[in-house]
Amino acid sequence: MNFFKLIVEASLVVQIVLFILILFSIFSWAIIFFKRKTLRAAQAQSKKFLKVFRKSTTLSDVDEAAIKYQASPLVALFQSGSRELAILKKSNPQSSLSSSKLENLNRALLKAANNEISKLERMMSFLATTGSVTPFIGLFGTVWGIMDAFHKIGIVRSASLDTVAPGIAEALIATAAGLFAAIPAVIAYNHFLHRIKDLITEMDDFSLEFLSIAERLYGS
Repeated sequence: MNFFKLIVEASLVVQIVLFILILFSIFSWAIIFFKRKTLRAAQAQSKKFLKVFRKSTTLSDVDEAAIKYQASPLVALFQSGSRELAILKKSNPQSSLSSSKLENLNRALLKAANNEISKLERMMSFLATTGSVTPFIGLFGTVWGIMDAFHKIGIVRSASLDTVAPGIAEALIATAAGLFAAIPAVIAYNHFLHRIKDLITEMDDFSLEFLSIAERLYGS
């Protein structure tokens, strides 16, 4: 039996199921390649930016690195913290940073971190949906194919291989298509989730480090 011939000759419902699964698979693979590229860049540039940040003696020395490593989520935290710090110092240049002002700085860093987390998690929900939904869509196609096979047995009143094979084959194709869409999505989701958690930890550590430096330089 020819694989493509089976799909062409399959029932309309199974063809629709296969088309839906193919769409899920195409979109999930596109997201996988995109997320792989963006997360790799984020991690690589974060390491480089953090190296420059820790070697610098003042916050203004990091501005050039911030422009260069825009893919790093740490850059957004640094820029947000620097802006808030400049506003706080501008409002009262002579005074040191009080605990309330440091709390404002912390909130600015937290807001920037939440924004970056949202960017990192963008499109992850589609991978999760693909991993959880596509096996059931494939299972629906499987059940329909088996029902079609039994229907043909009832019509021709024969359970020969020629009668049941096409229906069983298209049912198994639907199962395989569902797994083909789901397995890479689940693996990629778990892998990317781990890498995003690493970046979130880096952002938390960076925020604490930034606050510590600000308190040391401008605190009472």
